[in-house]
Amino acid sequence: MALWVLRISFMILCILGGYAISQVRPDLVDGGSLQGIAIGFGLGGLLLAIDEMLKGFSLRAFSAATFGLVLGSVIAWLIDRSQLFIYVDESTRWIIRLAMFVSFSYIGMVLAMRSNKEDFYLIIPFVRFASQNKSENLHLLDTSVIVDGRIADLFEMKFLEGVIVVPRFVLKELHQIADSQDPARRARGRRGLDTLSRLQRDSHNEVKIHEYDPTSETVVDAKLVRLAQILGARLYTNDYNLGRIAELQSVPFVNLSAMAQALKPVLLPGEILSLRIVREGRDKGQGIGYLGDGTMVVVNQAQSLVGQQVSVQVLNMLQTGAGVIVFADLKPEAAAL
Repeated sequence: MALWVLRISFMILCILGGYAISQVRPDLVDGGSLQGIAIGFGLGGLLLAIDEMLKGFSLRAFSAATFGLVLGSVIAWLIDRSQLFIYVDESTRWIIRLAMFVSFSYIGMVLAMRSNKEDFYLIIPFVRFASQNKSENLHLLDTSVIVDGRIADLFEMKFLEGVIVVPRFVLKELHQIADSQDPARRARGRRGLDTLSRLQRDSHNEVKIHEYDPTSETVVDAKLVRLAQILGARLYTNDYNLGRIAELQSVPFVNLSAMAQALKPVLLPGEILSLRIVREGRDKGQGIGYLGDGTMVVVNQAQSLVGQQVSVQVLNMLQTGAGVIVFADLKPEAAAL
């Protein structure tokens, strides 16, 4: 929104500038004030069109293109000064000069934009530019991982460090979820906003709301992948499909759900667990309990112990698409009760 205010203000200034020139220097504008307004409007429109074409063109790319332009121009100037074309007539030599400057400038810009920063160390040895940011680690968060809330725990425990990047379009999506008519969605959205508040309150974290919103992409997932590519950031998500898209485009990502699954403690047959039976199982005599990480435990002969805390012994585990199911028996002293 702020960008469009700036664009409209710039267009108004161009129109006023064209009108002012038509009044101050009428000799330059034959058609009077209307022609001056039209010229100002045309100039503003041209610059806005160039601005639209350069969308996504970063400052680093602009700097590299400028360096390549200067380097190509210097090479063309050196060739011109080498007296290779001394015997060519002046009109032909002018065409050769123009062709050399255009060609070498284009080649220099393309090579510079395709190169990474390490390549410039060959041209300017012993000179390295250190970043002034506190950290180069950029963590880009999507909506699902903010709503999940565990990302705040990872930063509070110093498991992750760096700059937390939250795109404006993700923040907008969170607001829409928090204002939903569905109570479940509304609760999830508010939990996501609480997660951002926790991250911002921690003095060790730096949270940045990024304004970039690529209009060429309409889907939030595609916008996130594009922004991660531009910033060189690591993407954090709970969405399996978004992770696959990021992987196909060589964008580094972390799936918190997969990471949590990998960090779950390994249970072995014979281990003793203490848990609360919360409901009856599907089969006769079974009771269902849950571990602290949400793993479901099916306990034999525990149907009558719903609502009680019991000790069970692990029998085996079954891997399913939804996770691991643990099967257990009551310990003898618990069964006797």
